[in-house]
Parts: sequence; structure tokens; C-alpha cells
Amino acid sequence: MMHGIRRLAATEEKLPNMTWALVKRVFAYARPYRLPLLVILLLISASSGLNLLNPLILREMIDRTIPQGNVRRLVLLAVTLLLVALLNGAISVVNRRLNASVGEGVIRDLRVSLYAHMQRMSLRFFTNNKVGELMSRLNNDVVGAQNAVTNSVISIVTSLVQSIAVLVVMFTLDWRLTLISMLVAPFFAVVAALLSRRLRSIVRKQLEANASMNAMMNETLNIGGTLLVKIFGRQAQEVERFSRRANQVKEYGINRAQTGSIFGAIIGLLVAVGTALVYGLGGYFVISGVFTVGTIVAFSSFMLSLYGSVQSLVNAPVDFASSFVSFERVFEVLDQPVEISEKPDAIALTEVEGEIAFENITFAYQAGDGVILSDVHRYGSMDSIVTTLSDGESELEPEERRSQSRGNALENVSFHVKPGQLVALVGPSGAGKTTLTYLIPRLYDPSSGRITLDGTDLRDVTLESLTRQVGMVTQETYLFHDTIRTNLLYSRPDASQAELEEACMAANIHDFVRELPDGYDTVVGERGYRLSGGEKQRLSIARVILKDPRILVLDEATSSLDSEAEALIQEALKRVMLKRTSIVIAHRLSTILAADLILVIDRGRVVEQGNHASLLAQKGLYATLYQTQFRKLAE
Repeated sequence: MMHGIRRLAATEEKLPNMTWALVKRVFAYARPYRLPLLVILLLISASSGLNLLNPLILREMIDRTIPQGNVRRLVLLAVTLLLVALLNGAISVVNRRLNASVGEGVIRDLRVSLYAHMQRMSLRFFTNNKVGELMSRLNNDVVGAQNAVTNSVISIVTSLVQSIAVLVVMFTLDWRLTLISMLVAPFFAVVAALLSRRLRSIVRKQLEANASMNAMMNETLNIGGTLLVKIFGRQAQEVERFSRRANQVKEYGINRAQTGSIFGAIIGLLVAVGTALVYGLGGYFVISGVFTVGTIVAFSSFMLSLYGSVQSLVNAPVDFASSFVSFERVFEVLDQPVEISEKPDAIALTEVEGEIAFENITFAYQAGDGVILSDVHRYGSMDSIVTTLSDGESELEPEERRSQSRGNALENVSFHVKPGQLVALVGPSGAGKTTLTYLIPRLYDPSSGRITLDGTDLRDVTLESLTRQVGMVTQETYLFHDTIRTNLLYSRPDASQAELEEACMAANIHDFVRELPDGYDTVVGERGYRLSGGEKQRLSIARVILKDPRILVLDEATSSLDSEAEALIQEALKRVMLKRTSIVIAHRLSTILAADLILVIDRGRVVEQGNHASLLAQKGLYATLYQTQFRKLAE
């Protein structure tokens, strides 16, 4: 058995070391709970002291009270045993309450830290990591990490106090038996050292497999994923793929249990060896008259308590190592740099005119933009596919398209927008139009150059004030699984019912909402799937109107809507763009003709800019787009 353990340890992959800096960082999460932890340790010490009384009371009963026939003393000792049990029970209840309070507090603190850090991450972080894996960090890893602070640390201190106390009492009873009892103790440490590294690896792989399984569940059980699976009839394949991942989690769970059982079996064998030695030699001493039967009974109780404490001590590094795997995975997220940061002396925007300038902007999605967090073991034919962010427009006929592949998403982009102007972005699919709009609210920062709002660099203003001034209506409308009212109030929580209705009237959606059985309290379903595409888009427009931003960024994707819905949306957009600086990815000729400035984008560059008439006269890419797409739409 020992050979098998050595082989497992020898084949183990290299894992990060538990450095002192990492240990200090872990225990920083315990600092707010110093007082309850101190109380817990004091209660544990008291409980350990009470546990020392039982063997001594039994020795007194066996050696003196019963042989002497002292009934009164026997009753007193029996009542004392009962009182010790009652006190220990009360201490256990209080201790459990305090321990749970500390543990749940650490879990909350870790989760809030993780969630807050994720909220500060740029869009790149979320496009490159699966939601299910992030959920695994927030759930499984956080729960595993708190064990290091609560269970492991408390177990170490408890076992240490109890071991010292028991050893002192054992030495007072008989030093020879005490030394014999301690002969097997070093073997406990050897077994723990061999197994802790192996168990740590298994726990890491189990957490990674859980994260991979969670990621698949999140992708295929949301409404969009479910719809896709059903449309293409892939239920059986997805069940098989999920079965493979669940089986991997099962295998790691079995390995973890097996490794623990090996450890338990060896520890049990060592305890049996120590017990046999103590009873054998102790029995000889009793026969020889060196000490009494009561002494060996008390000594055997102390010995079992000592072995239990030593076992907990050698278990602690194993549990600690397992918990540190979870902490490492939590810290991996917390250590991700905040790409979109706010300067300490950032300016809060107040009165905004809406003048925007792009000055020699170059932007590239970082080379090797894959999963930012550590890889997880993925299985199945679909797992190697990497989804990348792209512009979602389709504007040219196939014969007119040319490859938009390039190193930089945007390169040397410069233009100037006056307050209140309407700017239309046109160009082939993948040219960089959506990327350009993402730079305005600082979803990304440019690789070089600068973007100014009313002459101030966006990197010099507070993120909150910038977000307050920019409203976006994206091509894919997202609604929470909640009421229409809640979804609208997300942009402005203090809005009144009258303001809600006014915004919805401006977005041509109020009459529809009013006719619903629950009106504004109607639940829209997962991602708003109970509503049509046009209804969702009009709700998103109402949400922006309620926010009342000075700058509007809009993806005018209405090609999938029926003519009535499109007309309602176009009428609503005219209202929302009035007296605002508007940057619109244009799909309609009417928008382009109304634009004060048209930017023609191709392969990440602004190749032409001007109004409709001047761009047609240039007979360049815009003229080609007009002939192949917009003119047909107009006709």
C-alpha cells in the first residue's frame, strides 16, 4: 500500500508552492473575524480540558470507588460525567454557531470580492471566459477556499492544544507507555506528506472538471442555447457530451475518495499497532502490579484521544492543501489586471455638449486572446471551438465582399463629431464598425491615440459619469428575466410611473404594454423571449430614453423585423436621436441620407467621410455600397 502511495506521489504534476505570501493573503480574509475565532479557540480549549476529566473519573471509579463500595462517591462521579457531557454539548452548539458564522462570512467576502472585481473587468474578460467557469469560481471554489480559514486552521489549533494537554496527563500516568504510544506518531506525518500532494492535484482537477461541466450547462440550458439545440436536433449529442463531462467529475470524485480511504486505512493500521503495544505492555504492568486496571483504562482513553488529535494534525496539511487549490483559483481571478481603470484624479462629467473626436485611434484585440483564466480539461468535439467577438452586420452581397482579416481591428481612425450631429457608420461586415462604437463608452481602450469628449480624454473622466452620458442600443437586446418595469428602471431606478409611461410612449411601446394582463408588471421571460424582436427593441429604446443620455450609440439592425415593427422603431429612433449626438451603425438609406456625417469604414480604416452627395461623387467604396445595397433597399 505504501508503495502505491509513493508511486502516486512520484507521478504527480508540479503544483504551485504554498508560499508565506500566499498564506498571509489567505489569512487576511480571517482578519475581520478575529474576535469570534478567538472565542472559538477558547471554547475548544475548554472542551479539551473537560475531555481530560472523563478518563480520570473512570480510573477513580475502577480503582477506588467501586472496590470500596462507596455509593455516594459513585453517584457523585456519575453525575460529574453527565455534567461534563452537558457542558461539552453546550460548548459544541455555541462553537458550531460561531464557526458557521465565520465560514459563511468568509464565503460572502470572497464572493463579493470576486463579483466586484469581475464587474470592473473589461469586455475582453467576458468574451474570453465561459460564464459557467466564472460561476464555478464564485460557487465551488469559494466554498472550498473558506475551509482553509475555518475548518483547517481551527482543526490545527484544536488538535495542537489537545495533543499537548493529553501528553502532559499521559506522562503523569506513566512515561514508558507514553513513549511507546508516540512511536507511531512520525509515521502519521510520513503518510500525510505522501498523500497531501496527490490529493491536492485530484482536488484541482475535480474543480476544473466541475467548471467545464458548469460551463456546458450554462451554454446549453439558457434559452438561446436550448433553442439552438432543439432547432438542430442535437439533444442526444449534447446529452452524450454532458455525460462525458459528468463522468470525468465522477472519476475525480472516486479518486479523491479512494485516496482518502487509503489514508484512513493506513492511519487505522498505525492506531491499531500503537493500541496493541500499549495494551500489551500495560497489561504486563498490571499483572506485575506496577499500576492498576483503572490506570490502563484511563491511559488507553488518553491514547485514543492523542491519536485522534495527531491524525487531525497530519490531516490538516492535506485539507489545507486542498483548500489552497480553491484559493489559488479564486486569486487567479482577483489577480487579473483591471484593463479599463479609472485615474485617481479622474474628472466627473457634468454638463456635456456631445463633441466627440477620434485622434489617430488604433485598436487590436490582443494577440492570443483566448481564455484568460487557466485552461480546464474540456472534452468533446465542440470544445476546441473558440468564439471571437465580431461585427454582426451583413451588408454586401457575396460577390462584393472581400476579406476583412487583419492585425488591427482599427487603424489610424480620425474624425470629429460636432454636438448634436448624426453620424452614420457604413462599411462591409467585419470592417470595425461595432468595435469603434465599443470604444466610446470605454468597453475597450484604444491601443494608441485618444478619444475626447468635449475636448477631454475619455481616460481622464470617471467611468460612472461617462456611462451616465452615453446610451447604447445594441443589435442584440438583452432583458432580465423580470418584469417590464424592472427592466426599464435598470437605466434609472428613481424614475416615476409617469416617466416610465412617457419613455414608452416615445418608444411606441406603451400601448402594447398597457394591453398586457399585468401591464408593466408583466414578466418578460429569460432574455425577454416572451416578447417579439420588435417589442424587445422598442423596450430597449424606451430604456435609453429613460436614461436620457447626451450621446447615443446605436446599431440600427432592423432587417429581421416586419415592416410595421420597423416603422414603429424608426419613428421612436427619430425621437430619441433628436438633439443628441448620435453614432449609428446604419442599415437604412433614410438614416444615411439624414446623417450629418457618413464614415465609410473598410478593414479598420475610415476610407471615406462626408455627406451622401459628396461620397457618391467620389465614386469609391460608398458608391459601390449604395449601388449594391442601399439603392435596392430604397427601391
